[in-house]
This record gives sequence, structure tokens and C-alpha cells, in this order.
Amino acid sequence: MNQAAQIKPLGDGLRHDWQAEEVQAFFSMPFMDLMFQAQQVHRANFDANKIQVSRLISIKTGSCPEDCTYCPQSAHYATGLEKEKLMAVEEVVAAARQAKEEGASRFCMGAAWRGPKGDDFEVAVAMIEGVKALGMQTCATFGLLDKWQAQRLKDAGLDYYNHNIDTSPEHYKEVITTRTFQDRLDTLDTVREVGLHVCSGGIVGLGETNNDRAKMLLTLANMEKHPDSVPINLLIAIPGTPLENAEKPDNFDFIRTIAAARIMMPQSYVRLSAGREGMSEEMQALCFMAGANSIFCGHKLLTAKNAAPGSDKSLFGRLGLSPL
Repeated sequence: MNQAAQIKPLGDGLRHDWQAEEVQAFFSMPFMDLMFQAQQVHRANFDANKIQVSRLISIKTGSCPEDCTYCPQSAHYATGLEKEKLMAVEEVVAAARQAKEEGASRFCMGAAWRGPKGDDFEVAVAMIEGVKALGMQTCATFGLLDKWQAQRLKDAGLDYYNHNIDTSPEHYKEVITTRTFQDRLDTLDTVREVGLHVCSGGIVGLGETNNDRAKMLLTLANMEKHPDSVPINLLIAIPGTPLENAEKPDNFDFIRTIAAARIMMPQSYVRLSAGREGMSEEMQALCFMAGANSIFCGHKLLTAKNAAPGSDKSLFGRLGLSPL
């Protein structure tokens, strides 16, 4: 038996002590061995034919002061994105109601803020209350939070808070300079402290190496508590951003990232997130085999295209998958 195959025997529980060389081995071991291992871990913890479905909308678009080099909503880049003010509460609740009718169990709201402030924050709180009243799980991604804000969101009925770490600690400064990697970790600690579920993952395709991908996963899996949801995004290269000409990562390396996340965080939902619209159905199927068991539905993810609901329904039918 090769060394990589001995990395994570089944049945030894959740780990928070992963070593870099163990995780890096996932990106070099035989692909079929990795897929087999990931599938075993997945089946030991989840129904392999069930997919959690979420809907994500942008409640406030554009003019973000952050300089994330992948993001069309940054005020630092001329991407042609039309700026939009904060949506009305009634609009958001109506969108959530439609999402529920189309099979979504979780409704996620994103705002292009460094962090929420003033009256806008209170409107966002009302949105969460309205969506929660529909009987849906609620998720928000509003940037940096202090403890009072996190508790206020929790009291309003927020279930999950998304705050991605994006990439490895080492590569982070090549992607963002207006907030630090530690800022992100501090926000995750804050929302976890008030009892919110944590949704945190990263992006593949930011010019990082497989070692960076391994260290990103290492950061997440060695947290005191694994994130409840781990979105793995494939970069959508947007014209006008510094990463518009970024080299597309190898498909198998992306799938390996999914598989490694599944093995390292066996009880977390691993979400096949941004970039799915450009993936073949065969690639999506391999991602599900690797342990992805959550997706975003709907034509749009914040400002980017997403796979159409009809396409998802067709693919689910042919794969024998069904929404939770």
C-alpha cells in the first residue's frame, strides 16, 4: 500500500491536526485512489445521493471598498458592473419564496460591504427575519462583523455566516491587500462565538499552486471546529479585474481540492460553488463523486452566471440525485 493511501483511515473521527505533507499528498496520489477514499468518507457521513441546495442573491451590488483581485464588485476596478442600492425587504422575501418553490432549502444574502453599517444593517436584519419566517435556513455574507452585529444577526434568525478565507495564508497578500488573512479568521471566530454556523471555503484559480490549495484546506480543517459548509469556488475570470487573464486551473486539480476537503472535513457540507456554469456535466458528476454535496441554484450567483435550474434538474435526474 502506498504512503498516501494510509493518510486517513476510516473511522478515526474528526481531525484538527492535519500536517502539510499529508494534505499535499492528496494532490499527487493516484486520482482513482483519492476518489475511492473520498467516496468512502462521504458515504460514511452522508446520503451520497442527496444534495443540499441553496440560493444566493446580491442584496447590494458594487462600490465595495475592498480590492479583492477577482471581484467585479470592487470599486478599484472598471468592470462595467452596474451598481445597485440595497434591495427592499419585500423584494428579498419574494426572491426567497420563489427559491423555496424551486427546491432551495437555504437562502443566502450577500452585500458588497467591507462590513455592515447604520440603517443598512437594520434593513439586512429585517431581510433575515422575513426569510426565516418562510421556514428556510438563512445565510449572510456581509464582510467583517463585530460581536454585537453577529449577535444581532443571530437573534434575527440567521443560521449561517459565510466568510471565505479565499486561499492560503501565504498567497493571500497576492489577492487582497485591504484586509488581512487574520481579519478573516477573527470574523469567523466572532460568528462562531455567538453560535452561528460557519460557512467558509476558498477559490481555485487565483494563481495559486496545489500547495496553496492544500494550505487553504489545512487552515479550515485545523480550526477548533470545522466549518459547517465549505464552498469550493472555481474562479470566474471577469474582464476589468486583475485576474481577468488568470490561467484556468486543471480540472483534475479542482476535483482533487473537493476530494481533499471531503476527507479532511468529513461531516461538513462541501459546496460546488462559483464556476459551475462553465463546467461540463461530467466534471460536475466527478465533483459529486469526490464528495461535493451542496450547490447554489438559480441563474445568478451575486453578479455571475450560474447553471440554470432546468439544467440542474436534468442532471440530477440522470445521476439519481435529489435535493435535501
